[in-house]
Amino acid sequence: MIKLSFFLIGVLTIIFSVNLLLSCQSNPYVHGEIMYQNFCVSCHMEDGTGLPGNIPPLAGADFLKTNAADLPCIIRYGIQDTIIVNGVTYSAPMAGVPQLSDIEITNIINYMNHAWGNDNGFTRPDDVQKLLANCKK
Repeated sequence: MIKLSFFLIGVLTIIFSVNLLLSCQSNPYVHGEIMYQNFCVSCHMEDGTGLPGNIPPLAGADFLKTNAADLPCIIRYGIQDTIIVNGVTYSAPMAGVPQLSDIEITNIINYMNHAWGNDNGFTRPDDVQKLLANCKK
């Protein structure tokens, strides 16, 4: 009976460990994806393609890389300026989402930086916090 209990505990431990390892590896940006789905997808679309000529894409967007320091402020406060993304000019204003926390903004940025084939590196929460402190409102 004791041997069977140790065996069952061992099997359950292995199953739990494998499930934990697989869930950690499948999508490290799941929180950012959830936040993106809740606040960004209606304009930038689920696949990050935006609305051609009106809403800029995020998938394959050079803007994410060349304007990385501006992203936290844009997400929180929006943008009224004309921007150029992948050679196309966009002038539609974007509303901000001021209720998002610094961590939620960081998660969204990291998700966008790694979704849809993007490979724009990792953004740290303390960097986002510093950038947000210097936003022009």
